Amino acid sequence: MRFLLNIIWIVFGGFLLFLEYILVGIVGILFIVTIPASIACFRIASYVLWPFGRVVVDKPEAGAGSAIMNVVWFIVAGVWLAIGHIVTAFFQAITIIGIPLAIANIKLIPVTCFPFGKMVVSADKASRYSNPRGQDVFITN
Repeated sequence: MRFLLNIIWIVFGGFLLFLEYILVGIVGILFIVTIPASIACFRIASYVLWPFGRVVVDKPEAGAGSAIMNVVWFIVAGVWLAIGHIVTAFFQAITIIGIPLAIANIKLIPVTCFPFGKMVVSADKASRYSNPRGQDVFITN
C-alpha cells in the first residue's frame, strides 16, 4: 500500500515539490554560508519524494545550534517552501483521490519550516525514537 501511495504522490505533486527542494538546495550552495541549510534541504527532498513508510523524529542530541539554524532557515527558505506545500495541497484536495495526499502534504509543513534537529527514519525504526512527551512523531504513514 505504501508503494502505491508513493507512486500516486509522485504523480500528483510530489515530484514538483522534490524539484523545488533541489532548486532551493542548489541556491543555498551558491552562498557558501548556507551549505548546512542546503544539506538539510536535500535531506528533506528525498523525504518529500518518497514520504509514505518513513517518518520524521526528533534528534536527541539536537541543541541550541539547531534552534538558531531553524530560525535562519524559516526566514530564508522555510516559509517559501511551506507556501509551495500549501499550494500543492490545495490542488490535490480538489479531487477525491487527492484528499489523503493533501493531508499528508500539510503534515510535511512542520519539517519544512524547522528541519534542524530532526531526522528521517523508516516507519519500522520509528518506535526507537520518540519526542519529549514519549509519543512517536509520525508525519506520514
